[in-house]
Amino acid sequence: MSLIEELTWRGMFHDAMPGTAEHLAANAPITGYIGFDPTAASLHIGNLATIMLLVHLQRAGHRPVALVGGATGMIGDPSGKSAERNLLDEATLRHNQAGIQAQLEKFLDFSEGPTGALVVNNYDWFKEIGFLGFLREVGKHLTVNYMMAKDSVKRRISGNEDSGSDGISYTEFSYQLLQGYDFVHLNKTLNCTLQMGASDQWGNITTGTELIRRLNNADESTETQAPGTRHQAPNKAYALTGQLITKADGTKYGKSETGTVWLDAKLTSPYQFYQFFLNSADVDAPRLIRVFTLLSEPEILAIEAEHAAAPHLRTLQKALAADVTTRVHSAEATEAAIAASQVLFGGGDLASLDEATLLDVFAGVPHLRVLRAEMAELNTTTFLSDFTLHKIFPSKGEARKMIQAGGVSINREKVASPDASVGALQHLAGKYLVVQKGKKNYFLVELV
Repeated sequence: MSLIEELTWRGMFHDAMPGTAEHLAANAPITGYIGFDPTAASLHIGNLATIMLLVHLQRAGHRPVALVGGATGMIGDPSGKSAERNLLDEATLRHNQAGIQAQLEKFLDFSEGPTGALVVNNYDWFKEIGFLGFLREVGKHLTVNYMMAKDSVKRRISGNEDSGSDGISYTEFSYQLLQGYDFVHLNKTLNCTLQMGASDQWGNITTGTELIRRLNNADESTETQAPGTRHQAPNKAYALTGQLITKADGTKYGKSETGTVWLDAKLTSPYQFYQFFLNSADVDAPRLIRVFTLLSEPEILAIEAEHAAAPHLRTLQKALAADVTTRVHSAEATEAAIAASQVLFGGGDLASLDEATLLDVFAGVPHLRVLRAEMAELNTTTFLSDFTLHKIFPSKGEARKMIQAGGVSINREKVASPDASVGALQHLAGKYLVVQKGKKNYFLVELV
């Protein structure tokens, strides 16, 4: 199956320049690249969809290049933005680049050979280019009219209140010219003939193909060149974009209620990462499993059929969450996440969880802190009402009534009597109690 055929059945293909399919078929292996701005030390779920374009490029027998924009990251891409981006210093960008490269190595094969992946940093070539030289050799080939016609610029250029924009600086306006030159450089040095990205990058990508075309025309005549500036003519260039990953309601995919879902376990734990995909809506899951996994079409159809027979079991979401969590983190991390989920929803042993996982599992519930030394002689009723500052029960009477009805558990053990002592309770991870009130209300009590 060709790259475009693969992306099409997965719902990932958006557009390509004329001739791209023929170029891919006739010139394997070709070299194609995608740019990533190192504005954080970790990529996120939205980036993962773009990474999968490189994965499929490599699986189709081509060479993927990930460009980490150390130079362009200092400026900021105006695409999809309504305000100027904060500028980062070189040290921060280098740190971020290292984190991003480590994540890319989980998805791409960097071994030697014609299809081995590469990571490059555009700061490495832009730092050698002077401002006047760039204007003379590159800037003159694109008109301001051409650059202003891009949607990403037009949305910002007006600076009116309705657009939510304060306009666009010359710095960000120049971004597409710098990204275009990235393509020129890779085209010449690596014979890179394809740039890919999400559909909102079409304007920036085609700036690169247009710049290569115009440089080709300019190189046909030495009269347009200053002495000593003539370069090897660029190769032909093509563009391909993937669909933006959105939810069924049209909102951008990649954020949870607590914020961005990162690929770095320190920023988004494996448990939270697993839960994010596990909680996917039935209407979204069929597309997500095609985009974020490498499962074949027959495998996905079989999972969907099983899910349709018993939707309440969430077979589709479980397959999606397990597959992606394993590739982003590890099989061990996935097993731990599944075990933690079973503890919360399936009645498993809370004592089996380490402190970090316990806090992840109950991250969304009220977290109360109480003094350990003062609770030893308390009975359950007083502890659940007065001692927790009425956060669990507003009064002793309500606490006593619910305990007598069998509606209160501590660490999954039913509280048998309102007068039972809480001093002898086992503390999870040495300092936590999980209180369950009714079927759905949880509280995490930390003893300090």
